[in-house]
Amino acid sequence: MDKPAIAMKESFFQQVHVPHQKKLINGVVFPAVLSPNAPETNLLRLTEAIKSHKPWLEDLLQKSGAILFRGFPVDSPSDFNDVVEATGFPPMEYIGGGALRKQVLSRVYTANEAPPDQHIAFHHEMAYAAEFPSKLLLFCEVEPEKGGETPIVLSHMVYERMKEKYPAFVARLEDQGLLYTRIMSRDDDPMSPAGRGWHSTFSTDDKTIAEQRAAKVGMKLEWTDDGSEAVKILIGPKPAFRIDKGRRSNTWFNSMVVAHGGPTERDNKLILPEPVTFGDGTPLPADVVYDCIKILEDECVTIPWNKGDVLIIDNLSVLHSRRPVVNSQTRTRRVLASICK
Repeated sequence: MDKPAIAMKESFFQQVHVPHQKKLINGVVFPAVLSPNAPETNLLRLTEAIKSHKPWLEDLLQKSGAILFRGFPVDSPSDFNDVVEATGFPPMEYIGGGALRKQVLSRVYTANEAPPDQHIAFHHEMAYAAEFPSKLLLFCEVEPEKGGETPIVLSHMVYERMKEKYPAFVARLEDQGLLYTRIMSRDDDPMSPAGRGWHSTFSTDDKTIAEQRAAKVGMKLEWTDDGSEAVKILIGPKPAFRIDKGRRSNTWFNSMVVAHGGPTERDNKLILPEPVTFGDGTPLPADVVYDCIKILEDECVTIPWNKGDVLIIDNLSVLHSRRPVVNSQTRTRRVLASICK
């Protein structure tokens, strides 16, 4: 960190501490939380400060894994789009993702159209795809009354705990990777967290074009012959881990938990085809998957949303999830998202 970056930081941003942050090595906390260093500010000053502080902010993001901007005047999707543009992170098209999202404007989308009372398990954004975002930005337009948080967890810590407890399982994943299988309907299902249909996933109703676009993102399509126009999507085998160069450690970079589902989602039912298996097609041991869920919950940080919060997540080193909104009567959760290369 050079001196000009420190001076610029102190002129506008201040690091603050909030409940539930985790202390990492060298005084770094997870996530880093930044607030205005002056009582009065405006959106233009924020976006200009983000641009001028870019090297310092990127260094902070690499060290912490996530940055929460709190207390800034970010009030609307348009304001959030200005913040996204100010970061300088390149835009990325949402092709091949399973979550149903609606474009709000320009680079801003809804995070997930599934009902807010549904839980979404931990995952790296689009870890199963050939191309995945390096950054994920989230904006709280409407804070939930209760629940609806976005827990985050450092991926290398999950890898280390899983390797210590299940060395043979981790070694097999290292050797074989993971194979993902999904049955995707033609049309969107707004009641499912992974409810995107193949028409909107591949932006076409032509099966040949869908196959071509799927191949570009590492997916193989097998059409069903039952008249439903559904399609089986095969992805992989994909590596289950990737190296975090900054931390010089492996990360738990996969979609195992969100694809497999926990005991509540599966409800002790046999699901065919298995949504995720070892690379050779062998089913994963459910007890190990469920214990991984416990490790993720144990290691995660959960900070309730405030209206106007902007959270930048390093998608290469941090997993995220969604807690259900609880008994919302007067307002519901609205969190918007932007993915970046």
